[in-house]
Amino acid sequence: MENRNSMFSSLRSQLAKQETSCLQITRGCLDKIDKGAPMNAFIAVQAERALRQAQQVDEKIRRNKAGRLAGMVVAIKDNLAVSGESTTCGSKMLKNFVPPYQATVIDRLLAEDAVLIGKTNMDEYAMGSSTENSAFGPVRNPHDLTRVAGGSSGGSAAAVAAGMCTAALGSDTGGSIRQPAAFCGVVGLKPTYGRVSRYGLIAYASSLDQIGPFGRDVYDCALLLEVIAGKDPRDATSSDTAVPPFHTAVGQPVKGLRIGIPREYAGDGLQPEIEQALRRAAERLADSGAEVCSVSLPHSEYAIAAYYVIATAEASSNLARYDGAHYGFAANQRSDLEEMYVHTRTQGFGSEVKRRIMLGTYVLSSGYYDAYYRKALQARTVIKSDFITALDQVDCLLTPTTPTTAFKLGEKIDDPLTMYLSDIFTVSVNLAGLPAISFPFGRDENNLPIGLQMIGRPFDESTILRTAGLLSEL
Repeated sequence: MENRNSMFSSLRSQLAKQETSCLQITRGCLDKIDKGAPMNAFIAVQAERALRQAQQVDEKIRRNKAGRLAGMVVAIKDNLAVSGESTTCGSKMLKNFVPPYQATVIDRLLAEDAVLIGKTNMDEYAMGSSTENSAFGPVRNPHDLTRVAGGSSGGSAAAVAAGMCTAALGSDTGGSIRQPAAFCGVVGLKPTYGRVSRYGLIAYASSLDQIGPFGRDVYDCALLLEVIAGKDPRDATSSDTAVPPFHTAVGQPVKGLRIGIPREYAGDGLQPEIEQALRRAAERLADSGAEVCSVSLPHSEYAIAAYYVIATAEASSNLARYDGAHYGFAANQRSDLEEMYVHTRTQGFGSEVKRRIMLGTYVLSSGYYDAYYRKALQARTVIKSDFITALDQVDCLLTPTTPTTAFKLGEKIDDPLTMYLSDIFTVSVNLAGLPAISFPFGRDENNLPIGLQMIGRPFDESTILRTAGLLSEL
């Protein structure tokens, strides 16, 4: 099972030789969290729980009964429910919410002896591309504290990059795993829609959301995906497609594979160094025996517009439940029911969440449904068809993850349209329900990480793990 290029495999080897312990690894992560406090990667750190878990894992290792993730310290994005622990979704609305239930992915991590170290900071309700929309303040990029970590899973990406944990979980609705992974120089995997149960994930846009892993390398992400993937009777959208041993794909030769590069993903707005990295990656694949060719995704220009209609419409519906009556934040002004609703939602939600709720409510309203929402669904079908056609010709697609490297804090926060365009290479993958992985491939002139993306056929995560494993470099 071990992979010599994997950070976690190296830790497992040290654990087996008793050169370290899970308790020492966990303490090391907690120390880095303390030293990295200005990064603001965590909303809550469960130090006592983590140390207690680590001791239990060490005992299991001594008895040779430890699970596949023994020694792995995992951070959890704060929109995933952990029973008995606060789950805020980065929002004032859920500041004091403690779920009585637990996400399926958390159960699966614990069953394989992962240590859970804490809940990571995020854009409120996963709505953002920079983790500047959090009620708990922005996350700073570990490579340059004046820059964003990406979003919405910025805390998870930054924590992994800074060594505050071995790996992390995030959620990806339009790029929220892959984009921060690219900005922070780590690996981030968005699985096929339905590959991983969404039970216990606080919904943003239910037809787009998917949970996935962050790691320092491709192998660690593959192993995490093996653990969290699979059918769940509590999530009707989860698939019963067999879960292969993903870790065995990493390190396999790419000779004979056909890799497509979409013509529409180059040109204006793409940072020159990212374009150069894309060319270098194509050359490396070709040198390794893969065939690299050009393909077309002709309706790519409609992806951002279709995504922000569909996502905001679903957000409007999903967030209607936060009204001050059932759970979470409730405003003090309660002269009547309507006033309570208004004040609760006005005070409880941040500006970006309000913007998206209003957009979504508008596109679903009488007289506008057909003009916007129905049209966006039609565009989604056409975009998905483009991918199916392209992936009939090739085994996977190589693209940039983002048009630029990490931008400055505050640079785009007051310009929503410019911010939305930072997801231009990622949103179409969610619209099509496909798997995709972002991996680090070089740096720009400011020494900021560059991320590239591999997109695969439905439920064929193995091929993108195989190709990303060849290319990935810190």
